[in-house]
Amino acid sequence: MKVAIVGGGIGGLAAAALLSQDGHDVTVFDRFEEAKPVGSGLIIQPVGAEVLRAIGADDAIRLGQPIRRMHGIETVSGRDALDVAYGATPDRRGLGIHRATLHAALLSAAQESGAAFGLGREVTGRDGQKLTFANGAAEGPFDLIVDASGASSALSPLQAKPLPFGAIWATVPWPEETELSPVELSQRYERAEKMIGVLPIGYLKDTSEQKLAAIFYSLPRDREDAWRASDFGSWREDVIGLWPAMEAFLPEGLSHDDFTFTRYSHGTLSAPYDDGIAYIGDAALRASPQLGQGANMALLDARSLQLALRRASTLEELLRQYAGARRWHLRLYQAASAAFTPLYQSERALPAHLRDRILTPMGRWPGMRGALTRLVCGDLVPPLPSLMPRAPEPGQSPVRAR
Repeated sequence: MKVAIVGGGIGGLAAAALLSQDGHDVTVFDRFEEAKPVGSGLIIQPVGAEVLRAIGADDAIRLGQPIRRMHGIETVSGRDALDVAYGATPDRRGLGIHRATLHAALLSAAQESGAAFGLGREVTGRDGQKLTFANGAAEGPFDLIVDASGASSALSPLQAKPLPFGAIWATVPWPEETELSPVELSQRYERAEKMIGVLPIGYLKDTSEQKLAAIFYSLPRDREDAWRASDFGSWREDVIGLWPAMEAFLPEGLSHDDFTFTRYSHGTLSAPYDDGIAYIGDAALRASPQLGQGANMALLDARSLQLALRRASTLEELLRQYAGARRWHLRLYQAASAAFTPLYQSERALPAHLRDRILTPMGRWPGMRGALTRLVCGDLVPPLPSLMPRAPEPGQSPVRAR
């Protein structure tokens, strides 16, 4: 097939690598002149790591930091607000990783598999199976268009609801001396109004000897300007007062400019495809990062598209199989994200009260702890139930172009 992928982020590059490996003619279009990541750190869950191994992006797994636990404490009461352990074996752990490290590994895999790139080309729409660009040009037709252009997609009909909180992020060196565990996502809360986090993210590249951490601080989406106009030193002292361990992660010399503000939204397409086009990643689903599933959803979407393409005999069948394989997994995690988000980011007192006195204690019950682990690992329900058991080898059952 002749495939156009719009967007050179995590989902787009994963799809490019997987489809090119199966022999398809793939071109990735991106509005940036150079393929590059946006953001700081993230967690790859075990289901996402399986996709990375299928792609051959071993550098990402090797350079990232295995995560064995997510642990958060409410500072006023001293109660645990979050305590989820991963599995005992290496394949049941999270992976903290810098976006640039993950992006580089996926870009290398896509290039090595033979994908072509059209950079500096902003897609503004589609005319049937042709793509239209900001300069008035058009290209195509393509047998399949894959929209992986994220929340700013010009192709996706998704209308997501803005969430009230976002977060500021920065990447800093992992301190030589700190009480925090290098194998845990650590968080502190002041009720649900403030959330501070430290995520170990391993190394940026092979030549680096410095381990890194991603630090983040939740902030209402309409207060970025006020935060940037505030005195950074005063904010730093407030954070350290709330969580003294943060002093080692906020070295002198940091400023507002070292932090990137990220806004979140919530929404899902009822069907992640249309005539001749598949939507993956944030073009199909948007949610808060509370369960650490954003990158994993994009990777799973790309893998689902690859496996459905191997099995389907028509383009229409491909798109139906792709959507059907992802349906229940996406619905579960979208619902879970909507339920968990107010418990950790809210200006009301009740959600934090319910979290600390009901939800967290329930998580220690027999059976519940295992369910929470599977929820975080990404396989509380199978992520690709209709495709994984009997997917044929590459080259079998090719889709016939229309």
